Amino acid sequence: MSIAGLDAWLQTPQGKYVMAWEQATLDKMVADVFGYHALQLGLPQFDLLAQNRIPLRQLAHDSGKVDVLCDLRQLPFAAHSIDLVVMTHVLEFHDDPHGILREVERVLIPEGEVIIAGFNPISIWGLRRRLPNCPQHFPWNGRYLSLARLKDWLQLLGFEAESSRFGCYAPPFRNERWLKRWHFLEASGQRWWSFAGGVYVLRAVKRVHSMRLIMPNWKQQATPRKALSAVTKKEAARHD
Repeated sequence: MSIAGLDAWLQTPQGKYVMAWEQATLDKMVADVFGYHALQLGLPQFDLLAQNRIPLRQLAHDSGKVDVLCDLRQLPFAAHSIDLVVMTHVLEFHDDPHGILREVERVLIPEGEVIIAGFNPISIWGLRRRLPNCPQHFPWNGRYLSLARLKDWLQLLGFEAESSRFGCYAPPFRNERWLKRWHFLEASGQRWWSFAGGVYVLRAVKRVHSMRLIMPNWKQQATPRKALSAVTKKEAARHD
């Protein structure tokens, strides 16, 4: 489903501040991912795969001018056909985040990667949602997922977290001048309280454990038969 209020928020100082950090972080993360097919879910206003060199890059969403128009819980791709999936602020603003993650797991190849960006509830931004005068529009109306919970969900689906980054430590001021004035918190936040950034980006890999065939030990089975045969011959001679 399209996210109400997203377009307007992206034009605000808050939106530009968050998306500038996320775009720069994602550009670095996707640059070294290779394969044949990359997929961006949601946020059609940005090209989150711009710095990726995979030849076939597509954008899927449930509305707007996109490459693939679909329900994100029913992606029209074959199982094990996608090398990379990138999505930002999709899970915390969708009614069925588990369904989306299950579908991502289905379409990713073994050792394929998923990169997810979301708002951090353990931050000043997350605290803002709990204040009495908090607005009820985007981005405050989402169900923020902590990085620990997201890792747990992914682990249940067979993913292994590879790396994560936090950013946007300045308070969520609506005024651009105040955001710039508090920009010094980016460096100190990374150093002293890195877990408390307003947003995070997580990179995880789909692990598929191969089956191990346990073959019978023919040598161990052959030994008792020989011993049994020898005993049988001795007993037969004794009776004779």
